[in-house]
Amino acid sequence: MNSPFLFDGPGVISFSGGRTSGMMLWMTIQAYGGTLPADVTVCFANTGKEEEATLEFVRDCGERWGVPIVWIENRPRNEARGKEFAVVDFATASRRGEPFADLHDEKKFLPNPVARFCTAELKVRPMQRYLKSIGLVEWTTFIGMRADEPLRVARLANQDYGKHEVKEAPLAAAGLTVADVSAFWAAQDFDLGLPNMSGKTMHGNCDLCFLKGGNQVLSLIREKPSRALWWIQQEKNAQTAGSGAGGWFRKDRPSYQAMYDMAMNHGELFPFDDALTDCGCTD
Repeated sequence: MNSPFLFDGPGVISFSGGRTSGMMLWMTIQAYGGTLPADVTVCFANTGKEEEATLEFVRDCGERWGVPIVWIENRPRNEARGKEFAVVDFATASRRGEPFADLHDEKKFLPNPVARFCTAELKVRPMQRYLKSIGLVEWTTFIGMRADEPLRVARLANQDYGKHEVKEAPLAAAGLTVADVSAFWAAQDFDLGLPNMSGKTMHGNCDLCFLKGGNQVLSLIREKPSRALWWIQQEKNAQTAGSGAGGWFRKDRPSYQAMYDMAMNHGELFPFDDALTDCGCTD
């Protein structure tokens, strides 16, 4: 039987910078005998709101495993050339949310639970533009989803960013779960420098993503209050621009300013779990 970690034709490994996709990258490298073929590309799309530990982890995986990782960032639309992207690296990657803020300026409203455009616009499409720029026409993309995430895996069939791309989840196909991911990293001589809480990385992906639950966001603000400042400013900018309902990341809970104030004044945690299923960012 063929390994689910082998591509049938040109392939792309979408590395989110988390432990799950990191294990996927390693297992794909091993499936090819330790060296990826020339027609397999590894991409990391940076939004500018990842934790520094995530950026360090992406760098370390590339250096320790001897695999080139292409760092991609979205750039604002150019009137002459249309949508843009940039290839960066660990040293030049955005760290103050610039790609994300530029997208807000372009869209004139903020992403929210109803219009979750940030993953597509900051990760999926910039990566696709890069791949087309290097001559790829059709390819298969490996996504870091596990066997214990059946709903997310099932949704892959419904995500259509162009007929040129097929998405697969090799970890799920191999029957691997969060326990396998945790065991894998426990056996390595390096790891993602973010807490592993029963297999979940609460600090991962965008630091205070609006899809995270209120309790989680409040806890992260208390741990590091400066995390909230960018999110507060984005909501203020949107309100100043008159974005109306689109001037908030979420309307079903307090603003980031209110959550910051609550955290600083040791307010109570939310009495409910309002975390939402993500829209493509993976662990």
